[in-house]
Formats: sequence, C-alpha cells, structure tokens
Amino acid sequence: MRETFFYKKLNNKMVQCGICNHRCVILPQKRGFCNVRENQNGILYSLIYGKIIAENIDPIEKKPFYHFMPGTNSLSIATIGCNFRCLHCQNWQISQAGKKNKEQTNILGENLSPKEIVKHCLKNKCQSISYTYTEPTIFLEYALDIMKLAKKHKIKNVWVSNGYMTKEVIELIAPYLDAINIDLKSFSEKFYNKYCGTKIKPVLENLKLLKQKNIWIEITTLIIPTLNDNLKELKKIAEFIFQKLGSNVPWHISKFFPSYQLENIPSTLIEILIKAREIGLNAGLKYVYLGNVGNHAGSDTYCPECKTLIIERIGYQIKRFDRNNKCPKCEEKIDLIN
Repeated sequence: MRETFFYKKLNNKMVQCGICNHRCVILPQKRGFCNVRENQNGILYSLIYGKIIAENIDPIEKKPFYHFMPGTNSLSIATIGCNFRCLHCQNWQISQAGKKNKEQTNILGENLSPKEIVKHCLKNKCQSISYTYTEPTIFLEYALDIMKLAKKHKIKNVWVSNGYMTKEVIELIAPYLDAINIDLKSFSEKFYNKYCGTKIKPVLENLKLLKQKNIWIEITTLIIPTLNDNLKELKKIAEFIFQKLGSNVPWHISKFFPSYQLENIPSTLIEILIKAREIGLNAGLKYVYLGNVGNHAGSDTYCPECKTLIIERIGYQIKRFDRNNKCPKCEEKIDLIN
C-alpha cells in the first residue's frame, strides 16, 4: 500500500483523486471508480503497489507494437483494477476484480518489488517492460518506480493504455515513457459512455499531448459489429490520426470476438476490417494493420511509397527485409524504432 500521487484533501476527510479524468471524489473508507484507490481517514492510498496479478514474456508485436523495437521480447506486467468498465473487456477477470464488493480488503496479486521486476526483465533478456493487460494509470506509483529503475538499466518502458490519465500524469511519466499504444475505442461519445463508462474527449486530448512529448504512439481500434463499425465513424478516426498525430502513426484495426458482457455479438467479418484498412490508407496513413486475423497480408509492413514488402509477420514472428529503416527498392524512409 502506498499514498497516491495527485489527490486533493477536501472537507470532512473526503478526497478528490487526480490520476485519471474521472477525478473521483471519494468518501472516507471508500474507493474510487477503479476500486484500487481507497480513502483511509482523509489519505488516499493505492492498494495495489507491488501487487502483480500477471507477469509474462511477450513478443512486442503482441501489445501490439509493430514499429517499436520489432522482433524483441517485452516483460508484460499488470495489477488488478481499471478505470474503464468496458462491456467487451477481454481481461475482465483481473481488470474488474473486486468491483462487486467495494468493501473488499484483500487485493489479489504476488508481492514483487520494482527491483525484482527489473531483475526478471534482465534475467529473461527482455528489451522492454510493458505495462499492460489492465490500465497502467491505476498503478501509477508502482509503474513509475519500475520505469525509473528500468531507465537506469537501459530498458525501454511501454504502456498499453486507454488514454484516460490526467495531463499531470503524462507530464510525470513522459521522461521515462518510450512508447504507448492507446485504444481509441470509437469516435463516438455515446459509445464511450454506454460501453466503457467514460468520455472520449480526454482520450483525444491526451493523444495530442503525447505526440507533443515525442513519445512513440501506436493506436488500436477493436471493431465491434453494429457498435463501432460504421464506415463514416472509422473515417473520422483515420482523419483524426492523420490530421492531429501524423501519417506515420500506425493504426491497428482488430477483430472482435464475443467476450464478457457482449457474448451475444458475433465476431467481426474480415470484409469490414479490410474496408477499414482501406479507409485508413485512403486518409493518408502510411501504416494500417489488421489484428486478430492470423496470417494475413494486412498484418505486414509495406513501403508507403512503392509498396515493397518490408516486414512479413507470421503470427507474432517477423521476417525483416529492411536494413537501415529504408525501403530496399526506392529508399523511402520506414518509420521504425529499433
């Protein structure tokens, strides 16, 4: 347990959390929306500091990052809890842990210090640590201590996030954060409200701020049939990425599989994913990828100028064709961070 960053003390021992854009006002002995930050007599504590619920070695492509350190492994870690309540969450068993019982005091997870996490990373020869599976914002204090130590050992730090943190958090982590993949779940306020319990505007604003900080960004959109697969809406996402973030920001378009509270919705048709990829490319994006589709040409990297195959992906395994981040045929720059 650790006293949290960014909270205000209010009257009657109430507090207001400033970690994410919910900015929860929390009564004494109660928890915030994420259910892992608790007001104990006017002091806000993180209940998950040092409590790892998941630790795995993953290909960086699995996050997904296709242009950041391709072909390397990343130590992936998470605690329980999340500041979203997505009805389609694939990791709901840990992201929504404890939601039904707000008085629960037992926080699941294995005790691992930041030093032990970094030691595991070095032992397994991982080039980065991914803060993933659940939302890293909600275990900020723990994540930041790991990130600082990782930097000293020349280990890269990457977040897989919903992008709902406050600007203060971005300012705090920016010196230690190398890359981030943000789920841009829709371009509809209604979708964010109904299916995630949040708002879209903070996510869009944070994407622009992260770009200003020169942090490498990749974006993922899970396309759910009938809910966010409208082609006009997908065009708005592509145009936002192109106009506000840049043509070199990769956009991952992922296939939905029935899960959690949306088991009644069928999987995404490949035809819709292909159309979405065409929309992204027509909007001017250089790198648009299909995700969760197995071996498909839409998962490979091509030269944006002459369409020469640069990286072929077979699942999460890759075959590299470039040598100096240039197309071997026309010498066009390929945006890769090795």
